Amino acid sequence: MNITEYSVAKLIYPLLFCFTLLYTSNACAQQLPRKSVKSIQQRLSNSTGKDVMVISHRGDWRNAPENSLQAIRNCIAMGVDIVEIDIQKTKDGQLVLMHDKTLDRTTTGKGNVSAWTLDSLKTLFLRDGIGHTTAHKIPTLEEAMRAAKDYIMVNLDKCYDYFPQAYSILEKTQTVDHVILKGSNKTVEAVKKDLAIYLNQIYFMPIVNLDKPGAEQMIRDFQQHLKPVAIEFVFSSDTSRVISKFNEIKQKGSRIWVNSLWSELCAGHDDERAVVDIDKNYGWILMKGTNMVQTDRPLLWIEYLFNHHTVK
Repeated sequence: MNITEYSVAKLIYPLLFCFTLLYTSNACAQQLPRKSVKSIQQRLSNSTGKDVMVISHRGDWRNAPENSLQAIRNCIAMGVDIVEIDIQKTKDGQLVLMHDKTLDRTTTGKGNVSAWTLDSLKTLFLRDGIGHTTAHKIPTLEEAMRAAKDYIMVNLDKCYDYFPQAYSILEKTQTVDHVILKGSNKTVEAVKKDLAIYLNQIYFMPIVNLDKPGAEQMIRDFQQHLKPVAIEFVFSSDTSRVISKFNEIKQKGSRIWVNSLWSELCAGHDDERAVVDIDKNYGWILMKGTNMVQTDRPLLWIEYLFNHHTVK
């Protein structure tokens, strides 16, 4: 299948899952009984696994409003391993799914999320990726975890400062083991202090920016003291020698997470370029030893992996 045919297929979303079956062949279709969280966890815990785990950024936001329940359900249906969602806190202390601190871009409301109560937020509607109003509502973290339960793991972003409250929700929904919590610009010492009582219960993942000084030391510190299940790497160019050490990092117990979302996160090998030249971009990411990819085009990655499962 060429990229033009694939792009056309993706536009006809009501037939999305039928197209998935057609394009990935009968062998791939046999995988379509929904994945289980337990099977995803087993793969996640194998740091040197050659399988590449697909993470969908803000859910399947091209075909449903970002951070919506439908965006999560779409990811489950297409076979995504992990869905990334963002958390904000309301005026009355409730945790809801929202990337921005403000409502203006993604909802029919205006102003800060923190200035609205949950009841008032529930009167609003979510907008889709090009700003059209939909029938979808802003979900709470609890609603999101119930939608994900048993079928998909969840990467919590913008949740580090709210995690004690989030943890109570995870306990209530029996989804503590479904979550990967990420932390940006955090030292080992800070993580130990902030998450001391949770670290043995959850999956924690640091974010390391290879463009900044001290990246290698940060990796060593985290792998020695916290043994993270994965490390998320950000790099605007391919000059960092850490990239050539991805396989070594995997041998020490952490999967390699790379973001194909936009150019400055993965040295120019991003989702939009992959639509034009998929091998040059997704192929480059795989060649470096990546075994976790966060993407805005999850179906494109799933198909590519099915046809080119060649992680070295």
